[in-house]
Amino acid sequence: MEKMKQVMVTTFHKGVFAGEVPANQDMSAKAMPLKNARMAIYWATSNGVMELAEVGPNQKSKISAKADIPMLHDITAVFTVTAEAWEKWNR
Repeated sequence: MEKMKQVMVTTFHKGVFAGEVPANQDMSAKAMPLKNARMAIYWATSNGVMELAEVGPNQKSKISAKADIPMLHDITAVFTVTAEAWEKWNR
């Protein structure tokens, strides 16, 4: 079984997604597939979007259902997601 890494990605279209990529994924890629992905539809963080990667969505955040994304395009940033944040993304 392939080792996966949890990441949060932002897109040129202002999308914010958390999902899993292969551990050997090229993080400089402008497109990549995401497994077990969720989209942040709305977030009410006090420390900006990167709070979603550090501590995860809060109770005021609206997070989508889970889906695999065969290829997410126009990626502008990739963030490492902490274990604490990943747990909250998957509630």
